[in-house]
Amino acid sequence: MAITPRFQLLLLLLLLLISLFFSAVTATDGGSAPSLSPSSTAYQAPTYPPALFATILSTLGFQELSTATVSANLSATTPLTIFAPSDASLLTCPTCSLPLLLQELSIPGLYPLHFLLTLTFGTKIETTAPNRCLTITSNSKDKIFVNGVEITSPDVFNNGLVVIHGLQGFVSHLSPLSCNVERMTSLSFPTPALSSTSSWPPAHSIMRLMLKDAIIRLRATGFTVVSLAIRVKYAELSELKSMTIFALDDATIFSGEGYNYLSAFRFHVVPNRRLSVAELVTLPPTTSLPTLDAGNNLVVTTAGGGGPTAPVQINYVKITTIDLLHNGRIMVHGISSPFPLMLHHQPYNIEESSTPEIQQSTCDHVDWDRGICAVKPEAPVGLQFPMDVEDHHGV
Repeated sequence: MAITPRFQLLLLLLLLLISLFFSAVTATDGGSAPSLSPSSTAYQAPTYPPALFATILSTLGFQELSTATVSANLSATTPLTIFAPSDASLLTCPTCSLPLLLQELSIPGLYPLHFLLTLTFGTKIETTAPNRCLTITSNSKDKIFVNGVEITSPDVFNNGLVVIHGLQGFVSHLSPLSCNVERMTSLSFPTPALSSTSSWPPAHSIMRLMLKDAIIRLRATGFTVVSLAIRVKYAELSELKSMTIFALDDATIFSGEGYNYLSAFRFHVVPNRRLSVAELVTLPPTTSLPTLDAGNNLVVTTAGGGGPTAPVQINYVKITTIDLLHNGRIMVHGISSPFPLMLHHQPYNIEESSTPEIQQSTCDHVDWDRGICAVKPEAPVGLQFPMDVEDHHGV
């Protein structure tokens, strides 16, 4: 009996559903019931084991590459894009290591065709193989080339966590010097030494992949300055388990209204907490959020839930774009201007007070059109913009 393409697709979808079901069972099994507190609930991303990748690649017709998934330890708890050469092209290199080649052809993040077309000619992206980069070029129309090999079957698979593109020819093993190009157009990063006993990918390795994904996507969507700030603070941010970043677009920064955003970048990062839109809009007023700027917290001054006419405000600044970017560890929201520092704010603590009085934040100059606490040339007491005294370059 011949197996039709439709039957193959149904079988593939069934395998994906079974994998996600077992991932959910594993995440909730064992020990006491998980806490339902938003601040303590960890984000659980689905995991794709190597065997499932083998099934996906085999079903798509990449039989040779599918045999290398286990040896390559290819699994996905983060978004992943694979550039898959045909079986015929792989057979032209009998001495090649298929597991290593598969790692060299896999990059962290989602790169569908429409996004690859937005990348600058010659952009280099680090792969899952340490210190190996692929070079992305185009012919200024609709054709994309990976290390000179054309993508002839774009987006043959895309389920929101994994993207697979088919290549026309063969991509040889990458050189150790493949990332050694001018750094402003190369997306390669220093990789800390891993213990010989650690398994791929450890927690900090996942965060590095997520940071690289955020850097690329922010740079391509008008947030180049934020992308650069993340890149400069890459080593510090990679130590976090998760984070929420409040981002200011390039147009606002270069217009002069956000000139101090870079010097206060740490004040716009909430560490070890991934605030999704569902959680953000439910935060009550006076909720305090810690930041990387030790001792200076953000404060919810206007609760959300009111739609576009009544958006969430933090430190009197409007959240203009909810879920601007998100992946397995990072959530980015757009803001209208940098956050001012509220020195006199004291959030209500029910455990320390028997009288239910909530002290309100003070702001003498509220710009209601822009939703911010405006700072005059001589700022009132209690409102200052935080400066990073550790780093005179701002970031």
